[in-house]
Amino acid sequence: MPGAPRAQAAVERASGSPRIPGQVRGEHTHSEPPAPAVPSVPAVPSAPPAARAVRRHSVRAQILTALRAALADGELTPGEVYSAPALGEHFGVSATPVREAMQQLAAEGAVEVVPNRGFRVTVRTPRELAELAEVRALLEVPVLLRLAHTVPAERWAALRPLAEATAAAAAVGDRAEYAEADRAFHRAVLSLAGNDQLVSIADDLHRRAQWPPHSAPATRRAALLADAAEHTALLDALTAQDLTAVRSLVREHFTGA
Repeated sequence: MPGAPRAQAAVERASGSPRIPGQVRGEHTHSEPPAPAVPSVPAVPSAPPAARAVRRHSVRAQILTALRAALADGELTPGEVYSAPALGEHFGVSATPVREAMQQLAAEGAVEVVPNRGFRVTVRTPRELAELAEVRALLEVPVLLRLAHTVPAERWAALRPLAEATAAAAAVGDRAEYAEADRAFHRAVLSLAGNDQLVSIADDLHRRAQWPPHSAPATRRAALLADAAEHTALLDALTAQDLTAVRSLVREHFTGA
């Protein structure tokens, strides 16, 4: 997977295992073609044995973070099947934590389990994205309109750094960092309603709408910058209690997300 040094470095710090050079093959049955090979990455010096004594659940968490970043960046191709052993060799870990992380991603709708082969990256159709946007709008617009009436201006001002974080990630075109900052901003806004179930459900819908990226690489940075600008505009509208602007911004934000 080209362009994933940050995610791989996080895994290596947790596992202490070197990245493996050379191509790897995915597991498959005799009647099915092999899963796509994971491109090679440069080898790095091995860490001392003491550094490799990491609990399995910690390695799984690092792998999950790495895979989420790869999904957000589009490094895992929609429709392609990836095997746990191949990805494990790529990251320098066993197949077990990769398989556990992929099961979590399957529960989140990012991948699908393919028996005897691995995991297929979910393909989002325009209709599915439109449906996700509609559900998010139905859920969040009424909440934000209510918050615009009740939340004081200083509370909205406290969320400015989160909006600025999305702008910073967008400015450098970091899709994975933007995905995390984007969800952090929306969680913080909705948390002012005091409803943990609302925040959890909305965050799950948001994550499903983010993976995989559906804009072309050439236009992705511009799309991120426009999306980030809408966060600041939303805070301005909420502070001013401009309900018409809030309703319009949120619907447009979801549609373009």
